[in-house]
Amino acid sequence: MARVTVATSDIEKAAQVLRAGGLVALPTETVYGLGANAEDPAAVARIFQVKGRPPSHPLIVHIAAAEQLDDWVEEVPASARLLAERFWPGPLTLVLRRGHRVPLEATGGLQTVAVRVPDHPVALSLLSAFGGGVTAPSANRFGAVSPTTAEHVRAELGDTVDFVLDGGSCQVGVESTIVDVTGEMPSILRPGGVTREDLQAVLEHPVAVPSTSGVRVPGQHPSHYAPRARVVLVEPEKVVAEAELAQELGQQVGVLLPPSLAGAAVKAHAVVALPGSLDAYAHRLYGFLRELDQQGCDLIVASLPVEEGLGLAIANRLRRAAGPRTSA
Repeated sequence: MARVTVATSDIEKAAQVLRAGGLVALPTETVYGLGANAEDPAAVARIFQVKGRPPSHPLIVHIAAAEQLDDWVEEVPASARLLAERFWPGPLTLVLRRGHRVPLEATGGLQTVAVRVPDHPVALSLLSAFGGGVTAPSANRFGAVSPTTAEHVRAELGDTVDFVLDGGSCQVGVESTIVDVTGEMPSILRPGGVTREDLQAVLEHPVAVPSTSGVRVPGQHPSHYAPRARVVLVEPEKVVAEAELAQELGQQVGVLLPPSLAGAAVKAHAVVALPGSLDAYAHRLYGFLRELDQQGCDLIVASLPVEEGLGLAIANRLRRAAGPRTSA
């Protein structure tokens, strides 16, 4: 997939903004991140302020190469080294013991830190030019749909971001897989762009996906990745009936129509026919949710894909999007 070329002068300007304690929105292969100097507690605090993110929610530190991992963590177990060698640069985040360079403001007060090397030429150029680590959660309001284009960032955060690097549309479209490698056996704390099957093939043993964990990581809030519209999840064969009933009751209904119902007529306000490929679905998931919001839907009816490969990550995002929301 083609990516937008960014001028060297823009990369250097973004690096200067980071050095000055500012915030830079940067593209990665997963989603756009809201970046700050990982070693500057005041800059990191600005991320939480701009996003409206609780300070107890840790951030991911992005670095330029796997060889830099030892600079940011206390120790690197053999399993972590193996995963980094295989999947970096790429959509994999490793949770390890925090090194002295990482302030507690970036870890939510934890003694663990999440680290990854993004697979996007613009992000890697910025990290190399900056020369340090960059904390970069998704560049959106806390709990909302993650941005996969620079336009999404500008529309949501506006001038609260000091500089936006436009690297085109994000290739993967869902966040990185977060793997805890602090225990005896690695476990997936958040499914994402690297699949469980891929991890197991490299590690040569099963990888658990625990329902709860003692390690806090991004994306674990009950309501997350959520559009303005309320999301309801039903079995695939019930999507049409559920949507039409809600529409008859006066709601403006958006439908994520599963491939198994391709071509079905649906009486709803807006219908998105989902692609048959899980890669294509993940790439466009957040765009679909934003599109239905923009069309004025107040309810989105969807179903979960088969939870294999990227389907595990898509299902995770849809469950969070449909999670209970706290009233303002």
